[in-house]
Amino acid sequence: MSDPDTPSLATAKRIVVKIGSALVVDDKTATPRSAWLASVAADVAALRARGAEVVLVSSGAISLARRALGLTRRALRLEEKQAAAAVGQIRLAGAWQEALSARGMNAAQLLLTLEDSEDRRRYLNARATIATLLNLGCVPVINENDTVATAEIRFGDNDRLAARVAEMISADALVLLSDIDGLYTADPRKDPAAAHIPNVHRITDEIMAMGGEPPPGYSSGGMRTKLIAARIATGAGCAMAIALGQRDNPLAAMVDGARCTWFLPAPEGRTARKRWIAGSLAPLGALIVDAGAARALQRGSSLLPAGVRGVEGDFARGDPVSVRDEAGHEVARGLSAYDSEAARLIAGHRSEELESLLGWRGRDEIIHRDDLVRL
Repeated sequence: MSDPDTPSLATAKRIVVKIGSALVVDDKTATPRSAWLASVAADVAALRARGAEVVLVSSGAISLARRALGLTRRALRLEEKQAAAAVGQIRLAGAWQEALSARGMNAAQLLLTLEDSEDRRRYLNARATIATLLNLGCVPVINENDTVATAEIRFGDNDRLAARVAEMISADALVLLSDIDGLYTADPRKDPAAAHIPNVHRITDEIMAMGGEPPPGYSSGGMRTKLIAARIATGAGCAMAIALGQRDNPLAAMVDGARCTWFLPAPEGRTARKRWIAGSLAPLGALIVDAGAARALQRGSSLLPAGVRGVEGDFARGDPVSVRDEAGHEVARGLSAYDSEAARLIAGHRSEELESLLGWRGRDEIIHRDDLVRL
């Protein structure tokens, strides 16, 4: 009997799918596995047709270029990896564009590093870009920016990067497509008594101990990095699945009930970041809002410039600020989408006026509701 708490792709509204090099690249020819990519594109189209948003985190750039550059030995120097990434990214993006466009979808390439998810300003930029692409109907295809990264080019980065992306965009589900259909009590390739674990409610030390070594070859995966990714994703309130990716239409198979391992989101996950904003960050400035804006905030709305009556302090974009009503009571805290100079220029103005005031088109919200905590 299935666990009633088990998440499902059939109900998820925002999904991140991580795909490793071994799935994207034919090891014999060092070319994209076009037929398999086409099947994934069909799955993405089906998910989007029922209202879901899908983001892909795809490895494969270095693998696609190694043979063409004569870099076939297993261990490469850092600069060789970066050179291969520079050549392979073009091929990887082209492969996904071909697969997705055949289903009437636009692919968009984003190259990120883990630092982009940890620095507040870069985090806001990346999240806004992904959100805009999704609103425009695109399928973002994200990879590690290996051409400039240094420490980021190492074992398991795209597993963790996918988890960070899921956290960044408040995804409902993260799927790590793998060469195995989930987590087992031991490596099933070595232990015939290993049992499949369908659901993980909490990632304990015992669960982490089930992670094994990465498989041989060009792929840089491994169960341990997937468990690290699960900790990140579930801690942010996102369910995560490890599923078999070697079959055609792997996402459709999951929707139909194919065996996988689901890691259930931590009950407190979605509120953890809000607690961080409310209690761990000292405000560097303040926005004074009118009564209408204060009421809108209490209903869960974002803070628009039109409701701001004053700006105090000197702060940069992405910094924490206090939101106060005209009587001086603090009603909220959040991360400002504008620096203090720009905030003063747009305070009291409607969103359609912002471009003429600033000379460039910024965000409609001065604090987005995802970055705002009501007090």
